[in-house]
Amino acid sequence: MKFTESMLEQYAAPLSETEEQQCKNAIGMVRDALKPLGFTDNGKDIRTLYSDTYAYSLELRSLHGDRRVKLFVQGSYANNTNVKTQSDVDIAVVQEEVFRTHYRTGQYYPQSDADYGFTIAPPSTKSFKDEVQECLKQKFGSDVERKNKSIKVHGNTYRKDADTVPSLRYRDYSRDYNKDASNFVGGILIFPDDNTGAIINYPEQHIYNGRQKNAKTHHHYKKMVRVLKKMRYIMQEHYSEADKVSSFELESLLWNIPDDFYLEYGEYRKVFLFSELISYIRNHYDDFNEYYEANGIKKLFPLETNKRNMTDFIDCLAVFYTYE
Repeated sequence: MKFTESMLEQYAAPLSETEEQQCKNAIGMVRDALKPLGFTDNGKDIRTLYSDTYAYSLELRSLHGDRRVKLFVQGSYANNTNVKTQSDVDIAVVQEEVFRTHYRTGQYYPQSDADYGFTIAPPSTKSFKDEVQECLKQKFGSDVERKNKSIKVHGNTYRKDADTVPSLRYRDYSRDYNKDASNFVGGILIFPDDNTGAIINYPEQHIYNGRQKNAKTHHHYKKMVRVLKKMRYIMQEHYSEADKVSSFELESLLWNIPDDFYLEYGEYRKVFLFSELISYIRNHYDDFNEYYEANGIKKLFPLETNKRNMTDFIDCLAVFYTYE
């Protein structure tokens, strides 16, 4: 298929102000739903985790007791890599006062709960996900649908679809040598309903790293991410390979491309830059084993199947994409 510069300019465009406000509204929607659990924002404003992002965030505390919940927009909206075919706003709903830890083990400098004064939390009679679901149903009724990893609130003429992800804070202390309870790498733990095991994600690190990458590449990084995501959606009508890779994987793939590449070709026409980007990726398939997710922590291709799916997709993209 032949693409023009004006088409890629459109694909590369960031969120509109209307969509930005909808991200902010989504946080307020969840905040209001959780009030029956006794949570309050103490009059705090909804703000972004980092400047120049749409990762709106708000911390809630219980009126009685020490419960704490952090709400923040994650995913493509938070990273400003959303394309028009994506509509759901992803909202992390993170329980903070109860958390799971990861420590160093072995002979040298091992760690334990005793080093930080942590105690084992008593088991709860109801899961956090169940609590969140009940609150959302109370507020939004039949518009609420429980999914394997999230709770979806279907949109209407006043709001966008929202996927809330109830999760537990994950604290990695393996790099702390001062027994500082605040010195951890923070992730979130998601417990799927199908009991396939807890999933550890690092959305906050993803947002931070993406912002840094975009600044270092003079904003060409996120523009190319939007273009690549849009290409995937267009290709789904023609190639089954487009269904075997995710938008998250594509965003992370481009995060691994050296900054110098974007700086060298970024001032050329976008149709040429994207063509060179495809060529660069195809010439560096051997590097895929060293590629990480955009959070910089987890391997992007943990299985050979993941890597093969991506190379197949990029090879199809090289055939599909031509430009004027």
